[in-house]
Amino acid sequence: MPTLFEPPPLDESKAPIENVLELTPVVDVGPDVFTNTRPLWHPPGARGIFGGAAIAQSLSAAMRTVPRDFAVHSMHCYFVLAGDSEIPVIYHVERVRDGRSFITRTVQARQRGRPIFTTTLSFSKVNSGGKRKVEHATPKPAIPSPDELPSGTGHKARIEVAGGGPFESRVAGISNRMLLAPPVGLFDNNGWQSSAGDSPRPEDKKVRRFLRARGRISEAGGHEAHLSAVAYASDSFFIGTVNTIHGLPFNSPARLKAMLQVLDGVELDGNDPVSRALGQMGEESISDLQSRLEWELVRATELEKQHKTAPSMVVSLDHSIYFHNPLAFRADEWMLTEMESPWAGEGRGLVFQKIWSRDGTLIATCTQEGVIRLSQDEPRSKI
Repeated sequence: MPTLFEPPPLDESKAPIENVLELTPVVDVGPDVFTNTRPLWHPPGARGIFGGAAIAQSLSAAMRTVPRDFAVHSMHCYFVLAGDSEIPVIYHVERVRDGRSFITRTVQARQRGRPIFTTTLSFSKVNSGGKRKVEHATPKPAIPSPDELPSGTGHKARIEVAGGGPFESRVAGISNRMLLAPPVGLFDNNGWQSSAGDSPRPEDKKVRRFLRARGRISEAGGHEAHLSAVAYASDSFFIGTVNTIHGLPFNSPARLKAMLQVLDGVELDGNDPVSRALGQMGEESISDLQSRLEWELVRATELEKQHKTAPSMVVSLDHSIYFHNPLAFRADEWMLTEMESPWAGEGRGLVFQKIWSRDGTLIATCTQEGVIRLSQDEPRSKI
């Protein structure tokens, strides 16, 4: 059973992301123990549940143990084991320290008594920095908003599913290949505008994307709901940045064909995990996902002809978020993310991410390291 208790009906007064991330206290176990109220999404082809759900629900659990005049400013996470979408997740919050200006919490997400995810979070008292401050922030790149993106290039058609439906996403270009409004015919197969200044160096590229939560986050959810939503979205497309800047597909043609076959034959009232996960997304989102997979299949097939194949393994190891302005944004309005990778090697990759609000406020800076393994001509030695 994917939840410990029978899930209640969806709350139509809340945004989809609020329903996805809802927690239920497990009072029989302890005062600071929670579980997922609804089944968690297992992306088709992924090793386990979407990592953003564990990040966001751990943050939500920790915020329930902190006074409302404190706001999270950092969380440092480790993905320990792949989460099973068929088993409830139990979140254990430990109250490490309660100070006058800072509060520390740790959260362990467990299944079958084993930790699958762990995080340490720090909260600071709101407006405790004083009137005199040292202040600066990286400005938001001057690029068109999602509504200003040119039509007829596939961008508006490719609204991508992020995390099973509660977020919508639109690509916004790669630095040195910026998405502007050029004459028709200057877009390449990726949908980016070509540029004479295009850098051949992966470490020089910055991948940009717009994200926003679907619907309207409720007033009852407060700023905590917006913070959890950003934490959830911060794991979308993150380590995959390494694939993008190296011109590698995310999946092999064979894997994409298998995923499309699953989607073609899925029954929305089926009992298997894939059917149940897709059924929660709704028919429109399934159609979006099919369109994206079909587009990726064309691209992956072309790249394979160029001897560029998908990595054999892409798995997140750790994830950090620094929240800069936790009360100054709405997650249901368009946010811009910019991702870059300063290094990849030894079977791993490191990615940095900045997130800006619609009005240009720098919301958060994130880091993630993950496993990036390519297929080898020779079998790897046993450890």
